[in-house]
Amino acid sequence: MIGLCLGLAGGAWVSLPLHDFTLAWQHSIEKIRWEEDYRLTPAGLILMEARVHGNGAGMEIPDDAQLRDGAWVYHRPLPPLQPLHAGRTPEAGDYEVCTADGCRPLSYWLGPPSKDVAAVDFWACELPSGTAQRAALP
Repeated sequence: MIGLCLGLAGGAWVSLPLHDFTLAWQHSIEKIRWEEDYRLTPAGLILMEARVHGNGAGMEIPDDAQLRDGAWVYHRPLPPLQPLHAGRTPEAGDYEVCTADGCRPLSYWLGPPSKDVAAVDFWACELPSGTAQRAALP
């Protein structure tokens, strides 16, 4: 079974039994929500769609974006990401992992963002049959 692994440098800190998820965060300066929908495949994370709930300094909306339900929606064709590397610091706030069951901050699984470990990787990983460290959104 494929799942989502969270960790750094190939070391998984937690694995979640997901097939798809939304990665969400607040822009650290403009305080505007960004969301990216990913599907997990053996090749990596496939970016399906992205949304930006506003615009501001340093936040250029792609030319092909469409305004839908208060958010700029766009698709950026990228090869599978394996891993997706993201900075994670106390000053910038935390990411959320969202599924059909709701959203949880990464701190739910990893503890709060830290200056000592200022990044996290997301990658598609094979989960052992019948095991998961913690259900994604209990």
